[in-house]
Amino acid sequence: MATAEAARPMTAEEKKVIFASSLGTVFEWYDFYLYGSLAAIIGAQFFNVAGADGKPMFDEATRNIFSLLAFAAGFIVRPFGAIVFGRIGDLVGRKYTFLVTILLMGISTFVVAILPSSTSIGIAAPVILIALRLVQGLALGGEYGGAATYVAEHAPHGRRGFYTSWIQTTATLGLFLSLIVILATRTIIGEANFSAWGWRIPFGVSIVLLGVSVWIRLQLNESPAFQKMKEEGTHSKAPLTEAFGQWKNAKFAILALFGLVMGQGVVWYTGQFYALFFLQSILKIDGYTANLLIAYSLAIGTIGFVIFGGLSDRIGRKPIILAGCLLAALTYFPLFGALTKNANPTLANALETVKVEVVADAADCGDLFNPVGTRKFTSSCDVARDALSKGAIKYTTSTTAAAGEKAKVVVQGKEVQVFKDGKLDPDFGKNLIAVAVEAGYPKADDPNKVKLTGVLDIFKPQTLTIIGILTILVVYVTMVYGPIAAALVELFPTRIRYTSMSLPYHIGNGWFGGLLPATAFALVAQTGDIYYGLWYPIVFALITFVIGLIFVPETKDRDIYADD
Repeated sequence: MATAEAARPMTAEEKKVIFASSLGTVFEWYDFYLYGSLAAIIGAQFFNVAGADGKPMFDEATRNIFSLLAFAAGFIVRPFGAIVFGRIGDLVGRKYTFLVTILLMGISTFVVAILPSSTSIGIAAPVILIALRLVQGLALGGEYGGAATYVAEHAPHGRRGFYTSWIQTTATLGLFLSLIVILATRTIIGEANFSAWGWRIPFGVSIVLLGVSVWIRLQLNESPAFQKMKEEGTHSKAPLTEAFGQWKNAKFAILALFGLVMGQGVVWYTGQFYALFFLQSILKIDGYTANLLIAYSLAIGTIGFVIFGGLSDRIGRKPIILAGCLLAALTYFPLFGALTKNANPTLANALETVKVEVVADAADCGDLFNPVGTRKFTSSCDVARDALSKGAIKYTTSTTAAAGEKAKVVVQGKEVQVFKDGKLDPDFGKNLIAVAVEAGYPKADDPNKVKLTGVLDIFKPQTLTIIGILTILVVYVTMVYGPIAAALVELFPTRIRYTSMSLPYHIGNGWFGGLLPATAFALVAQTGDIYYGLWYPIVFALITFVIGLIFVPETKDRDIYADD
């Protein structure tokens, strides 16, 4: 019977379920990613608060940091949304719960389109903005579990990996959609108008997407599995207590987090988001080129979600997810090294040939760990190392200076003083860059750096090689992410499935994954090694590989209704 079910074609109703669930999730991811894509403009619009003297309280860099923190806030609250809406989903049903989440997401996004800036309403503007972002994070925390559970409970036995893999494509498609709408708006109205008022249009578009998604989802029926339990009165009356207060269920939530989702989360964010960050912030590739390179790799690799989801129906969820974690951990260093050599060959050569040393008093060198970017460094040693890390200049630290002596940077034997007359030399940054460029580091307009002048300007060996490297990273993403929904669904009984799978998923992705770019860069700054941040995903991916291999059961052949 199971074989017959798996072999039959997808029915019209099943196609409708997958399409409607996926479409709504795409729109939610679209809303979620707008904050990150428009961080600089949001910073200027909503964090340009005047102080008592009438002058802006924050400079441009600080405003950008606050806007990125607003973006990160959505990730931080996702697990709490999973708890709230997971519980509701197991109490009242899947359909209406994730219908509520998309209403919250869509409305909170649209309000940003009409929210006055800080120049109009002062401090109220960023406060309201952050509140709206928190609502978004809570909504997303409830959406994914509902969509994955809903689709899985409509899928025939033996096809759950393939069916739920369509949900896994939605994060990438939502990112695509946000970039397309932003690019189209910029092109049509011009950059000046976009910065002034046009940036609101992508947020305003969300109300149209919301209407379409709500209309489609209202046409759907409740999950048949939940409907049956509801009619029989056997659904859970206390899903949180049952899911996390009973060891027989709680242990699987813990195993799901550390043996599956934690590694999946860091591999996903490394392949899509940290790769983009690495290109822009470390390799100094312009934003247009970097985004286009990532877009091409995603376009090529996205089909992997469906391929690996379908493959997991045949060979299992664990082998694919854990193989993705292991391959990523073993190859990240050579892949990112190859990315540097191809995207910015002058920098790659300088990293190997130019010796840069910070000579300082050990007492002058503190902790540079600065994941949210809000710390201000004042000691000469810390100022020097912070400047070097932001300039993607590899350095070592020698604490051989005399006690109380101010730090200096030595580039190929040439000294650059950090302090002058007991205070920071205002020309230090300029002098450092000049000496570094003279020694072999690339200029800002280095002709060897990859640069695209148009969408079709990719048919060059350098560009195609970079896209190939980025596509490999995306393939790892699809390996760990494609089967994950099916694996999570199959770990838990129907009566607490929404609650149980949502929390580990959003902790793994919202916390371990979502905080990866900032934390990884902080590690780079602390050590002076542009590749050191890769240890973050590597360590967590390896932990997941070991725990998953030893403790997580294979679930592909489970009857997900056996414990109902």
